[in-house]
Amino acid sequence: MAKAFYSIPGNLIGTRVDVRADRQLVRVFSRGQLIKVHPRQAPGGRSTDPEDLPSDKTIYAMRDLDKLQRLAAGHGPAIGAYATALLDIPLPWTKMRQVYALLGLVKKWGPERVNAACERALDAEAVNVPLIGRMPERGTERGPDGPAQPVPAGTVVTPRFARDVSHFAVTTGTDEQEEAAG
Repeated sequence: MAKAFYSIPGNLIGTRVDVRADRQLVRVFSRGQLIKVHPRQAPGGRSTDPEDLPSDKTIYAMRDLDKLQRLAAGHGPAIGAYATALLDIPLPWTKMRQVYALLGLVKKWGPERVNAACERALDAEAVNVPLIGRMPERGTERGPDGPAQPVPAGTVVTPRFARDVSHFAVTTGTDEQEEAAG
């Protein structure tokens, strides 16, 4: 109606509806029955009734951050804390897709493994959803000996790709020449 968008109930999508508008209201009819009334919007505007949206899309469409955090926390306390950390920025709705990606990981790997990965990542202050996705994939969400344990001070940790000391041994050119000749 006049270059604006108005929602209708999802069960009527794809069916023919009649619309009547005056200066203040837009009325939507289906088979002669009034089904929806919206306030008239300026061109380019929109009027969306949350009841018209599919239940799984309402949180995202209405930018309901509290409900999204509660949904994440329902899978585990660390998942809820991780979602809160993701959304703790000045424009939190820009990170909603990352929280949905985190919830997708819960479907893929199960809440226990994702909760353990979130707990470990929060301990390391690493708020990065792809990191959480790699941890269950590699089996590192709990660390090598179960839950992640802090490394005691003064402990030397051997790097993963460290070479043996003999690799760096210096040999003289004469030793090699004698072996080649002999």
